[in-house]
Amino acid sequence: MPLTENSTRHLFFTGKGGVGKTSMACATAVQLAQSGKRVLLVSTDPASNLDEVLGCRLGHTPTPVDGVDGLDGINIDPQIAAAEYRERMVQPYRGVLPDAAVRSMEEQFSGSCTVEIAAFDEFAKLLGDDTATSDYDHVVFDTAPTGHTLRLLTLPSAWSGFMESSTTGASCLGPLAGLQAQQAIYKKTVEALGDGDQTTLVLVTRPETSAFAEAARSSDELRQLGVLNQRLIVNGVFTASDEGDRVAAAMQKRGDDALEQMPSNLAELPRLSVALSPSGVMGIDRLRQVGRADHEGSGAAAGSPLDVSPSSTELHGDLSDLIDGIADKGRGVVLAMGKGGVGKTTVASAVAVALARRGFDVHLSTTDPAAHVAATLASESLERLTVDRIDPAAEVEAYRAEVLATAGDDLDENGRALLEEDLRSPCTEEIAVFRAFAQSVAAGTDRFVVLDTAPTGHTILLLDSAMAYHREVSRQGSEVPESVQQLLPRLRDPDFTQVLIVTLPEATPVHEAAKLQEDLVRAEIQPTAWVINQSIAPLETTDPALQRRQSHEQAYIDEVKALSGGSVALVPWQLQPPTGVDALSKLGQRHHAPLQTRS
Repeated sequence: MPLTENSTRHLFFTGKGGVGKTSMACATAVQLAQSGKRVLLVSTDPASNLDEVLGCRLGHTPTPVDGVDGLDGINIDPQIAAAEYRERMVQPYRGVLPDAAVRSMEEQFSGSCTVEIAAFDEFAKLLGDDTATSDYDHVVFDTAPTGHTLRLLTLPSAWSGFMESSTTGASCLGPLAGLQAQQAIYKKTVEALGDGDQTTLVLVTRPETSAFAEAARSSDELRQLGVLNQRLIVNGVFTASDEGDRVAAAMQKRGDDALEQMPSNLAELPRLSVALSPSGVMGIDRLRQVGRADHEGSGAAAGSPLDVSPSSTELHGDLSDLIDGIADKGRGVVLAMGKGGVGKTTVASAVAVALARRGFDVHLSTTDPAAHVAATLASESLERLTVDRIDPAAEVEAYRAEVLATAGDDLDENGRALLEEDLRSPCTEEIAVFRAFAQSVAAGTDRFVVLDTAPTGHTILLLDSAMAYHREVSRQGSEVPESVQQLLPRLRDPDFTQVLIVTLPEATPVHEAAKLQEDLVRAEIQPTAWVINQSIAPLETTDPALQRRQSHEQAYIDEVKALSGGSVALVPWQLQPPTGVDALSKLGQRHHAPLQTRS
């Protein structure tokens, strides 16, 4: 099944972070354009890397892609979208209302939930407004990681329902007039998503059990949203060329086992398998070959092995060294941060297990809607370790109840009805989840709290929303908890908060992690160390494709060493998936060596 076979006008690419959504979306767009079609490629991901994959600079408006006639690309930048949306809402009132009233409106439009709806507003125009894309035969969406994508796709119904029920014209986004003016477009957006003749949802996954589980969950949830026309791409399929190579044999077996156990709802979808590319998929020439018989993949066809210098894999420590430093603090917060799919959950779980086994009380939690903390622990328990996740639905219900019991207690019937209506806004979830995040951080005053955080873009929006939270809860009449007041000081205190930037030895994860580090430093939050996860570089292998992969990793290992100032640990790829307490403990032990390493 070629990438471009039976392509509808709208193509959505989604899946667990790090599975190759961007590569597959870009390859499809390039190949459609190469066939003579006019194509618009769109990213709705706050951590988009379209520029890097395509090898050209894209902007907030359609930009021609160098080297591909008929292909334009666009990055929907959430911050730019929010600024334009805010100005569009406020501008008609400048010079009409008093300056103080205009400033108040600007305040209402400055929260992180405004960023989300503004980005969605741009997305809805491309999908629901035919005139916006009338020059194109196909619109290809490289969507954000799964949890954010599902939230994005549910927004049309959520905002439509809120607008229909709202009678006051007030919400966390300020006056609803701007949204109501777009209601027809939102309705067409919902219709287009559910129209199989217009829209195809392409689920991208890796041949891994966790990735298949996430794709299966996404498939079911998307079906419930009415998105029925679905396809599956299994990316990164590896075939060993030397069965006597333990690393290669283990890698192929893990993929084969996962494919055999693929959930039934995925197995029934039209499927394309794409071979592992030892050198990554970057640049137009590589994108033209993806999914084709002559595509560079695993096995002997990958070419001759390249020289691998062991010096480039000599790092200053392993994960146990980082855990030693954390344990010396005696208590506090550990944040595992990075691009989706790099293994934040595994690293966070390994750190939590190691600390608990050293006798500390540890709480492991996540702010990521697509995280799999329980699955990583294989549902096993460990003395002194507690595990949970921040459940948006539960947090929203608790927040609503608290606001109604406090701010709503002295209101008359009309005032209480107004408050209840405001609390039905979808943006209330952002406030409730943020409060839960702050509470989790506060718990680090008497124990260790390890947080597997959401993908980079969402995490930064979460951290940036501290001041917006203050404004929002004040508007709704709620109290600002002490945990929120102290959040930024705690995150900025290196004796209290340890930030581990998790990455893979690949271009996009490393460069996204570099951006994350810059954002953290601007927020006066100093990263503690970097963790390079799932590296092939230190392992002994004779497989040509894996040796080329080792050579490919070296440049990114060296780049991380420079970016981190030497505070970096390497976690080798494991023969067995690192799930369960014992397997996670091995990751945090000194000089663990599941396979022979280079001397």
